[in-house]
Amino acid sequence: MAGSVNKAILIGHLGRDPEIRTFQNGGRIASLRLATSETWRDKDTGERKERTQWHSVVIFNEPLIKVAEQCLRKGSKVYVEGQIETRKHVNEAGVERYFTEVVLRPFRGEITLLDRQDTGSRGSPDDYTRTDPPRETAGATRSFGDTGGSADMDDEIPF
Repeated sequence: MAGSVNKAILIGHLGRDPEIRTFQNGGRIASLRLATSETWRDKDTGERKERTQWHSVVIFNEPLIKVAEQCLRKGSKVYVEGQIETRKHVNEAGVERYFTEVVLRPFRGEITLLDRQDTGSRGSPDDYTRTDPPRETAGATRSFGDTGGSADMDDEIPF
C-alpha cells in the first residue's frame, strides 16, 4: 500500500504576469497567481453565482521557468500540476506567517498552455485550446502545448 500522495492539478487563468527572480548564485524562481472559478445557479433565485479561488504557484524547475517567462502573461489559461507545500516565514517583527503554495520542482511538475496562440507553422491553433488530450489515429500522441518538432504525427508506429 502506498504511504501517501501529494499532487495538485489546477486549470485556471493567471492574475498577473509571472514574477521571475534571480538569486546571487544564478538560480531562478518563478511565482504565479492562478485563479480558478466555479459557477452555479442559485436554487432559490435562479441567479448565476461564481466563486473564485486564488492559488500561489512557485516554479523551481528551470525549463518550466523559461516557459513561464516566454509564454505566460496575465490572463493566460494554463494547466498546472505540482505538489502542495506549506512554508513558514518570520518577519522582522517576529510575526510568523504560513504560506501554502503549489510547487513545481525539478522532475516533478507540469505546465501546459491552454490558450489559443499564434502558432505559425507549428500546428493548428486548436492544438492550444483543448482541455482534453488530442485523439490521434496512428497510435502516437503529443502534448497539447507542444512547441517542438513536427505538428503532424503521421508515422505508422504500432504501439
